[in-house]
Amino acid sequence: MKRVDKINYYLDIAQTVAARGTCLRRNFGAIIVKNDEIISTGYVGAPRGRQNCCDLGYCTREKLNVPRGERYELCRSVHAEANAIISAPRSEMIGSTLYLVGLEYKDGSYVVNANPCAMCKRMIINAGIECVIVRDTKDTYRIIDIYESWVNQDASMEQIGY
Repeated sequence: MKRVDKINYYLDIAQTVAARGTCLRRNFGAIIVKNDEIISTGYVGAPRGRQNCCDLGYCTREKLNVPRGERYELCRSVHAEANAIISAPRSEMIGSTLYLVGLEYKDGSYVVNANPCAMCKRMIINAGIECVIVRDTKDTYRIIDIYESWVNQDASMEQIGY
């Protein structure tokens, strides 16, 4: 049996976490790892005590045909990255890596060009996470250096036009 490399090992765990998601569009799983220890996990789901979309049987954004990446305020769910971050102390996240896997609800395929949303990016930066690794296929992934990609290249300023 061939041994799985460490990055895909953690991505496989994040993918298993994604299977707990409750979204009727896309389910993400996130794990935060530091020094080869899993610090926390998170998946897409409604805030504690509230009904999930899978329990209600509908997704508001889907009903309104809201395109991917828009109008997150209409979503009932807390994102996987946010759930992982709020479940870990910042002192343990400084210098860590967040592994992220997104799955389409309808067919279980990987979300194409998956990335954290703008709000999750800000939380990842403030948590002190150094790197995000996003699965693109079963064997391929992207490594995002947070400082280089999201701090030095501040896309939020480009959108404003300053």
